[in-house]
Amino acid sequence: MTSATLPRSRPHPRFRWLVPAALIFLSLIPLIAGTVRLTELTGGHITPENVRFFDSPAPVLIHIPTVTVYLVLGAFQFVPSLRRGKPGRASWHKMAGRLLVPTGLLAALSGLWMAVFYDLPPLDGTLLLIFRLAFGSAMVVFIVLGFLAVRRRNYVRHSEWMSRAYAIGIAQGTIAVVTIPWIVLVGPVTELSRALLIGASWVLSLAVAEFFIYRRARGAAQHSAPRVRTAPPSGL
Repeated sequence: MTSATLPRSRPHPRFRWLVPAALIFLSLIPLIAGTVRLTELTGGHITPENVRFFDSPAPVLIHIPTVTVYLVLGAFQFVPSLRRGKPGRASWHKMAGRLLVPTGLLAALSGLWMAVFYDLPPLDGTLLLIFRLAFGSAMVVFIVLGFLAVRRRNYVRHSEWMSRAYAIGIAQGTIAVVTIPWIVLVGPVTELSRALLIGASWVLSLAVAEFFIYRRARGAAQHSAPRVRTAPPSGL
């Protein structure tokens, strides 16, 4: 006889789509802001907030579309059913990944270029610039490590690095979640508080990613643990 084991509970298929839906919803604020910025640039509408983009529009014209594709398409990479392909055919997850790697790198690198070479807008000080460079560089490194991992067929490490990279990318949406309560409860941000809030948004996004990475690793370890055989009770 073997010890009784409980079947692993699996979420209802509808609930699996809650993750990409939540991620896309979180992305709406930066995506809407990016759309407004593109409209201003293509329409020639110059304001004190966007005048720095007109002197060198190429980076921002690269950044906004690539961020949009990366955040929206990347949200569906967390759906387990899309990772399974049919025999002889690449999965949707794999095909989308071929687009997400270059768009993610372009989004991060163009963001780094803008952080270094564009004039700092009001309330963007040196501390926030350091945060942008640190987390933008980390996003590039994570995508490269994820790409190298999948080339080695190490899919676990691939998933971990790509999850961290996506967490940094979607932190632009997390910023609103962190900043709005501050403004309501405390008041307008200062240069220092703005930098700390944005930095906290990146840390929060990465912390959530690390939590799910840890949970997946623990679940995989428990699932792969050998079953213990027990001797039947005496007299049976």
